[in-house]
Amino acid sequence: MTILIEQPALESQVEGTNVHADETNELVLDGGFPLPKDGFMAPDINSFGHSFRDYDAESKRQKGVEEFYRLQHINQTYDFVKRMRKEYGKLNKAEMGIWECCELLNELVDESDPDLDEPQIQHLLQSAEAIRKDHPDQDWLHLTALIHDLGKILALPGFGQLPQWAVVGDTFPLGCAFDETNVHHKYFKENPDYKCPAYSTKNGIYREGCGLDNVVMSWGHDEYMYMVAQANGTTLPSAGLFIIRYHSFYPLHREGAYKHFMNEEDVENLKWLNIFNKYDLYSKSKVLVDVEKVKPYYVSLIEKYFPAKLKW
Repeated sequence: MTILIEQPALESQVEGTNVHADETNELVLDGGFPLPKDGFMAPDINSFGHSFRDYDAESKRQKGVEEFYRLQHINQTYDFVKRMRKEYGKLNKAEMGIWECCELLNELVDESDPDLDEPQIQHLLQSAEAIRKDHPDQDWLHLTALIHDLGKILALPGFGQLPQWAVVGDTFPLGCAFDETNVHHKYFKENPDYKCPAYSTKNGIYREGCGLDNVVMSWGHDEYMYMVAQANGTTLPSAGLFIIRYHSFYPLHREGAYKHFMNEEDVENLKWLNIFNKYDLYSKSKVLVDVEKVKPYYVSLIEKYFPAKLKW
């Protein structure tokens, strides 16, 4: 099945109206998530009162977040990722639908996230609903937002209960030098790969323009959900799969690092990831979505792009 998607515009426009728009100057989505009339506007501060992705701000979560990255940077090695890919590539942990998986995330809080401590299903729906209002015709993008973090089930008992450093956090390539744009870069010095001559150069074991598909990324929910979606025959366009696989690759899409590995398809898909990233990051809010009200819409998208049951 071929899916044609429009190229992202530089300026997004909100379509549609709301019966209360003239009174409140806001558009309210099905779940009660308000959005300014002129489209999604990124807030200045996160739910803790700090700038987004501020890993140095003193907050009740800052120390825990730094310790998370220390463990991640030490333990994510090339060999470790290869083992995880082999093990989880079997897809023998469970068989369930997408919405069932969404509900499994209700009790999970991402220890790597300095911006929010709400249950994950709220983050998924907040991102999806904000995109839905600004890009009403791109239903594949709404669904991508809903499912992009489902791989975090790796932290749950039935899926191996992996430590969070092997599930969440920023992702980065293995098999080449660790770029200094990686958050808390100093802790990579304790990674066994750091002193490996084959992995210590800019290109490492790769060549320029090889394509991100050929680069081994740190293991976590991005890679796992990409594997699940692809293996179960999703009809999401390549841009959707790219977003799922690389949305935590902040050194690339926020700092511009590692672009020398990209091919032409990566460059095109990165345009959509840059659009998605605004909603993924800045829609984190204490304003909660009414899950039951939006559920029918997202279930219809799941039925369009995925089989009823998936192997995980």
